[in-house]
Amino acid sequence: MNGLTRLDGKVCLVTGATSGHGRALARGLAGLGAEVVLLGRDAERCLDVQRQIERDGGPRPRILVCDLASRREIERAAAEFISWDRPLHVLVNNAGVVNRDRRLTIDGVEETFAVNYLAAFQLSLLLLERLRSSAPARIVNVASDMHKIVSLDLDSLALSRGYSWWKAYSRSKLALVYLTLELSRRLRGEGLTVNAVDPGPVASNIAMNNEGRLVGLAGLMIRRFFPSPGRAAKTALFLAAAPELVDVSGGYFKYHKKRSPRIDKRDPQLGNKLWDVSVRLTGVDMPRLTRGR
Repeated sequence: MNGLTRLDGKVCLVTGATSGHGRALARGLAGLGAEVVLLGRDAERCLDVQRQIERDGGPRPRILVCDLASRREIERAAAEFISWDRPLHVLVNNAGVVNRDRRLTIDGVEETFAVNYLAAFQLSLLLLERLRSSAPARIVNVASDMHKIVSLDLDSLALSRGYSWWKAYSRSKLALVYLTLELSRRLRGEGLTVNAVDPGPVASNIAMNNEGRLVGLAGLMIRRFFPSPGRAAKTALFLAAAPELVDVSGGYFKYHKKRSPRIDKRDPQLGNKLWDVSVRLTGVDMPRLTRGR
């Protein structure tokens, strides 16, 4: 692919890799020669993507089955990856859900926040030492411009009152933006970059875990009129493989261009405060060798 570095011999892990944006991104990375690890909660769907990538002529992907709504599952999946004794050059936190109704995970956390944000926090930190030992390495967080329409209230993360799907989804993406900025700051000078991307509208099945006639109609319109996942995945692929971004960290990108995210400048410590809350909710903190940066 023009302008992108070949990834032969590189290992790239993509969460939510079985459909939509994640599936297209996994295929794109494999097309650059990468050994892709497909993380998804459904083994059969992972196998389907694995077969498709092999038909495309890419290296045979590995499969990591994991339900990102469970802290214990994330711990198990991270340990399984580490047991393979493979490097990790690119981690793409892509998995996301949209829930019409409020749901709690097995750990008692609002599900959209847990899957879209906390899972990225936990998985990134559990794999951080492997990423550092594989440097130069990159973390790509799939965010959304919808983060600009909400604020982050650390006292009401459970959204026990006034829940709406757009508020839960937007807030989770805003948290991802803060994670990108905070993790980039803490990893400065370690050969590991962290950037966020808004892929724009994507023709995907992200809302298919909901029921109802209106939800089905909205899903149909999204799949028919929004850009294809392959087209939408180009910016994330750019962040994963563009040679000019090897030292760029803490950025927010859309359509290959660096943009300005919307953060609360009145509270410059909000990212650090969110970090502390995330540590409490996941039981994971920065590995000892990199703490205090």
